[in-house]
Amino acid sequence: MNKHHSQLALTKCSRHQRYNEWVFRDVPSDIMIVVDGGTFSLHKFPLVSRSGRIRKLVAGHRDSDISMIELLSLPGGAESFELAAKFCYGVNFEITAANVAQLCCVSDYLEMTEEYSKNNLGSRAEEYLKVVVSKNLEMCVEVLKQCENLLPLADELKIVIRCIDAIASKACVEQIASSFSRLEYSSSGRLHMNRQAKCEGDWWIEDLSVLRIDLYQRVITAMKCRGVRPESIAASLVNYAQKELTKKSTSWNQSSQPKVDLVSGSNDHEKVVVETIVSLMPVEKLVVPITFLFGLLRSAVMLDCTVACRLDLERRIGSQLEIATLDDLLIPSFHNAGETLFDVDTVHRILVSFSQQEDSDEDMDDVSVFESDSPTSPSQTALFKVAKLVDNYLAEIAPDANLKLNKFIAIAESLPGHARTIHDGLYRAIDVYLKAHQALSDPDRRRLCKLIDFQKLSQESGAHAAQNERLPLQSIVQVLYFEQMRLRNALFCSYPDDDHKPMHQSWRINSSAISAAMSPRDNYASLRRENRELKLELARMRMRLNDLEKDHVCMKKNMEKSNSRRFMSTFTKKIGKLNIFGHSFSRESSSPSKRSQVTDSKLTERT
Repeated sequence: MNKHHSQLALTKCSRHQRYNEWVFRDVPSDIMIVVDGGTFSLHKFPLVSRSGRIRKLVAGHRDSDISMIELLSLPGGAESFELAAKFCYGVNFEITAANVAQLCCVSDYLEMTEEYSKNNLGSRAEEYLKVVVSKNLEMCVEVLKQCENLLPLADELKIVIRCIDAIASKACVEQIASSFSRLEYSSSGRLHMNRQAKCEGDWWIEDLSVLRIDLYQRVITAMKCRGVRPESIAASLVNYAQKELTKKSTSWNQSSQPKVDLVSGSNDHEKVVVETIVSLMPVEKLVVPITFLFGLLRSAVMLDCTVACRLDLERRIGSQLEIATLDDLLIPSFHNAGETLFDVDTVHRILVSFSQQEDSDEDMDDVSVFESDSPTSPSQTALFKVAKLVDNYLAEIAPDANLKLNKFIAIAESLPGHARTIHDGLYRAIDVYLKAHQALSDPDRRRLCKLIDFQKLSQESGAHAAQNERLPLQSIVQVLYFEQMRLRNALFCSYPDDDHKPMHQSWRINSSAISAAMSPRDNYASLRRENRELKLELARMRMRLNDLEKDHVCMKKNMEKSNSRRFMSTFTKKIGKLNIFGHSFSRESSSPSKRSQVTDSKLTERT
């Protein structure tokens, strides 16, 4: 560029207030260029010598002197044309990653190619893009950012795809280099990877968060095709969601596990972001934090995302539900005004997805079936954890006055029967529901309590249920019966050599007998009396058990001091004195009290 041209500068013209008009000092103007965002007063010769488009427009008006040219569709508007005009007039400026995309697009639009001038703007910008930008990941991201306002021309010129390929390649190379740097030799001389060392190959995650969602999607897709680690992809998705979905939200969880929670109104951009992030998630299990999945699910429900998006999230959550917490399951009900406080239907679908996963695991080959059925297998452990989580969830939503019985039962029945080894949590949840819904009819209460297996209640829960007036009378009778059977079995197990019938044979109550006892034809007063008698018998059994335990301790001491003949004599006398169940253990034993005879005869009649 010559010395004269290097002194030229663009200044804003103060005479024209309607336009953003620009003129070159010391240069006579004979043409006005109108672009989107400004008007330029220039001399046509420098433009015609570099731009094929302007040359054609001027040549088309050879007969009449043209004084104005409109280029309203010029990519980049006034800013891009200013750079092109500076180049045409020989004004020095620097090509950078921030303007190279504009230069490529404006040079293509103005046809500033080698055909019209050597070392024209198009070749200069293309060279910088190829030699400098493509070798630097941060520059590629910056160019992509500039291309957001230059589409679709930037895509047609393949600027976007070249930057995307360069980013994916650089990220993959950085990852491989980082993996090699973590290799080390163990004490035995074997080469292994240090898992505790921080991975330095994912520094690009923060850079990608500045991209628009459509370009970000294309970059992540290219990275997945190039083999970037799923953990890195997931970390990038989480970081991007943190920035995009919290611009109008104040409820982002600041803990180590990010949580999306939108409280503002529905937004089309946020909806697109959620659906896109879900579609980009890696298929590998446990790669994406489950708390983040629940946060996305909350956002998807609130933003009314597509059904496919929500079902995908529910399926992913169901595949790792055993590591979820109670707070994760408490999804607010956004759209059902006047309905339940929490979204019970979504949680039910998640539990169904989890149960279906358990079923599919059991249908695998024989080896996996045996592993799944073993008590220590991961699937069985996961089932126990989810059962405990569901019981806590039921107890949390039970006080909701709008919670329908059918939905409560559906949540409780979503897991198979063998998932709960102890029914204490389920009993507590049902008790809370009965307390909050006192207007529940007797048939509904009986239907609800059928979910409980009273044989799986602990001693504390059984004692509480025996005195719980909120339970149906039939359930209380079952609780008392199983408590009494448990105590008697405990007594018999203390002396396994006794020649007596097993407890379950003499105290068996079938379902028909219970249903008959609770039929409408039975007298309610008779059932209440039977209930009181069972309670008294239960108290007597506990007292006898305590006495037997004390005698058992004494007999152990006597065993150490006496020979076997003396011990058997003492043992026979003590058993004869106890006469626990009203049977004659020896002919010399005294007869039981009348009170015990009456109680035993009543129990025998009922059984």
